[in-house]
Amino acid sequence: MGRTVVQLTLIGLQLALTSTLLNKDDWDVYSFHINSTVTSRYATTVITSRVANRMDESKEIEFHVRIPKNAFISKFQMFIDGQVYDGVVKAKEQAQQQYTEAVSRGESAGLVSSVGRTLEEFKTSVTVAAHKKVTFELTYEELMKRTHGKYELQIHARPMQPVRDFKVDVYIHEEAGINFIDVKGGLSTKALANAITKTHVNKQAWVYFYPTVAQQTTCDNCGEQGMNGDLVIVYDVNRNNGLGDIKKSAGYFVHHFAPSNLPRISKNVVFVIDKSGSMQGRKIEQTRIALIHILNDLAEDDHFGLITFDGNIFPWKLELVQSNSKNVESAKNFARNIQAGGYTDINQALLQGANMLNRHDREGSASILILLTDGQPTKGVTNLEKIQSNVREAVAGKFPVYCLGFGFDVDFEFLKKMSLQNNGVARRIYVDSDADLQLKGFYEEVATPLLTDVTMIYVGGTNLTQTNFSQYYNGSEIVVAGQITDNDTETFTPQVVAISSNRRLVFSDPNGIVESGGSVSDDLIQRVWAYLTVKQLLDKELQLSGPEKEQVKKEALSLSLKYSFVTPLTSMVVTKPLGETIHVLHKPKESEAPQRGKPPGRQSISRHRGTSTRHRSDNVATTAAERAFEHWFSSLDPGEIIDMLQFVDGDRGFYFSSPTGSRSHKKRPTLRAPLLHRFLLKAENQTVPLCFDVSGALSLKLLHHPSRELFVNGELDSVANGGFKRIFMHFKTNQHFEIDTKGVTVRDGQTETHHTGQDLVTAGSVTMIMRNNEIDIAAGDMRLVILVHKKSSIKFLWPVLRQHPSANNTDGLLALKSAVYEEVQQVATTKLKIKNQEINVTSGNANDYSIASPLMMNCWLTSADSALQRPLADFIVPQL
Repeated sequence: MGRTVVQLTLIGLQLALTSTLLNKDDWDVYSFHINSTVTSRYATTVITSRVANRMDESKEIEFHVRIPKNAFISKFQMFIDGQVYDGVVKAKEQAQQQYTEAVSRGESAGLVSSVGRTLEEFKTSVTVAAHKKVTFELTYEELMKRTHGKYELQIHARPMQPVRDFKVDVYIHEEAGINFIDVKGGLSTKALANAITKTHVNKQAWVYFYPTVAQQTTCDNCGEQGMNGDLVIVYDVNRNNGLGDIKKSAGYFVHHFAPSNLPRISKNVVFVIDKSGSMQGRKIEQTRIALIHILNDLAEDDHFGLITFDGNIFPWKLELVQSNSKNVESAKNFARNIQAGGYTDINQALLQGANMLNRHDREGSASILILLTDGQPTKGVTNLEKIQSNVREAVAGKFPVYCLGFGFDVDFEFLKKMSLQNNGVARRIYVDSDADLQLKGFYEEVATPLLTDVTMIYVGGTNLTQTNFSQYYNGSEIVVAGQITDNDTETFTPQVVAISSNRRLVFSDPNGIVESGGSVSDDLIQRVWAYLTVKQLLDKELQLSGPEKEQVKKEALSLSLKYSFVTPLTSMVVTKPLGETIHVLHKPKESEAPQRGKPPGRQSISRHRGTSTRHRSDNVATTAAERAFEHWFSSLDPGEIIDMLQFVDGDRGFYFSSPTGSRSHKKRPTLRAPLLHRFLLKAENQTVPLCFDVSGALSLKLLHHPSRELFVNGELDSVANGGFKRIFMHFKTNQHFEIDTKGVTVRDGQTETHHTGQDLVTAGSVTMIMRNNEIDIAAGDMRLVILVHKKSSIKFLWPVLRQHPSANNTDGLLALKSAVYEEVQQVATTKLKIKNQEINVTSGNANDYSIASPLMMNCWLTSADSALQRPLADFIVPQL
């Protein structure tokens, strides 16, 4: 299996930056959550900001959110005084009158505007009465794009003030399996590193980012206004060299095709570089640097050409040459001496580059034409449509044209249309200190062709997105979605035909099996299709004119309205309380300048439906009931026979009986299976954790931090395989907290208070935020979350340490580090080696209660002492 890397950057998961730009003396952002779910590379992110007006008068409260440019906003709501105000997506023309009227009155019309390389900004506001609260909730969706062998989910956090209840929760589910996940970015370093919790189990992964108020002001790019930075989540899915990953559900399908380990194809590439007067200074310097790096990266069997232009054309050589060391060094000397000056003849430069490639038609190779320009044509042919027509005729569909627009003086729509007409893409290069890295990064995306002339075939499919691709590059991915005719999956047959060098390859599923959606919702696959279809229709509309253009525009608009996508053809009308201005939010175009070990088999969900008893000579974990039974069995006289051993599920007890006439006069014990709670201990660099059982309703040491005077203990409940009945936390000498499923009791000195419902509780430097089925606790640099679960109608608690205290003198079950083990034997009895000690384990499973929706996980079951590498008695406390 290969791997695919997905990079996510926390700006809200897939990039959500939410800011509420107000004076913090007037208002208080008391809760700020970013929740992102990624399923089959489709990310849905919800940003929720809760703000309170602390003033004695009404205040206008603004809500700013930055989202990825590729994302579509699909929902917006405001909650004020029990009323819900929805954003409604309408055709842009319908909303235009409201927009114009608002602007004419000098009022903020509200918009989604471009703010840099990857972001757009959503902005609206509402007037909140004195001492009232407002909740803003924004949802946006995005199909993640694979580049450089990874996906990126970006979250930018900038709430404009430290927030007591700040949370980022990311959940990723990939049926293909997640091979690797990492967290990077400015918010993952230094003081904030401890605020990140990462969990990865086979097909699923979780990332939690719960910084304390103190951490939000002490990290890099942090200050009195809180955090300002990115969290980047990088993950990787398992891949094979076959047909790829196909999901189908409710008459729709999505196909992810990215075969790995294919041989690279030698390429022919011509770089066409603008050196006109506007490129003077830093632009031309960075271009020279990038070009020299790119030339160094050419493979020896590649052939290349180099053209610079202003009002005239300056080819390095008239023909393409092989990239041997001599030619590369000569080209680098040419690049070092590029000087800017003169007019701009884009037409002639591109035609000469296309002609060079046409004359150099090597069999089994892939050709690419790359243009870099920072301006508009000022010499030769200057009519944009004529240039596009000339280039399209010269290229004749034989190779892609990639256009890189340097800065914002270029006509980016012209470049984008020309690229799309020639099976390429346009990319803006931002005038910044890393412009050379941007140029090099783009080249690396297309540096390694693996397939050409890729045709995606779907017998029994209809309403398909793009199915023909000129080239497939290493580290990228082809995605196709469509509908299955009459939802007939029996006749639905996918196939991919492509060229690898000079060989024709066919990728197909010989058994005709298409993976069903599984846990993927029916709605999700359909929304992926709608998202991709709208994106491609918008690109197609750009290339057309006349009635064809209007028809494509009509189709894109219809889908945008049906799925409530805010696209360049639609606007979101934000309704407000009576008497306030209606906001109309538009989505900008890119052409607009910015305003700124092999696991055991899966088991049943019920973990202890039966327990077998057997004699053991090893140290495999045994229950107290098993040990009691074996002791009693060994004491029987030879004639004493046990006729029946039955596990009675109803009362969790063992029942024994003897045959009539038995000579035994010993009392047969009626042994009840002891109350068991199963704990998971995550493993480092292993997908299968350890697990162990704790017998009885014990009181356990969860977290003891003597130097901070912090002590957390828990009392196990009486629910088999449940959790904790009560959790006590003691901070300093006079602050005590008792948490149960009904609420929190706080004893602060001589004062005792009881809290239920969704409250914010403070006592000294301890903050508790109560919400449905969850209690968040912050004490110093410790962040603890207590989840409330339910089993058989009985609720219980489960503590999760989201952020470990920085000091290393902590103790308790929550302070345990991940286990480090290796498998040393899998014949007859499985053995693991932990700290040079071999222990016997068996295949087991356990619910992972550390997440809101518990997941049944495979685990290696062993004794508590073996898993903990110390006696369980060390974790038992005499009192809570």
